[in-house]
Amino acid sequence: MQVKFTNRGSTLVIGIIGELDHHSAEYIRDKIDAQMIKSTTKNIVFDFSKVGFMDSSGIGVIVGRYKNISKLKGKAAIVNPNAQIKKILEMAGIPKIIPLFNTVDDAVSSM
Repeated sequence: MQVKFTNRGSTLVIGIIGELDHHSAEYIRDKIDAQMIKSTTKNIVFDFSKVGFMDSSGIGVIVGRYKNISKLKGKAAIVNPNAQIKKILEMAGIPKIIPLFNTVDDAVSSM
């Protein structure tokens, strides 16, 4: 499991590679929080194109970062989750607060 960061203006693109589950959630959360402190991030985009599996711990990571960025008047988006992850996101009601996009470019443009 890896996390890669790309800055697109004031938007931090968070590329997660591997699984986002209870084994990796704390590590991913800590990496994202540290990167958000270091950068001038106003918005965040979670790129799920290389995530094969996510459990409820992943929801916690997403919602926690969403709350943090919302306090700064920023926005969040999720890109390209697979069918299983999209179903989990929908069951948790995430698309009601964080929009889903097919591409990073679309997500960044919406910010």
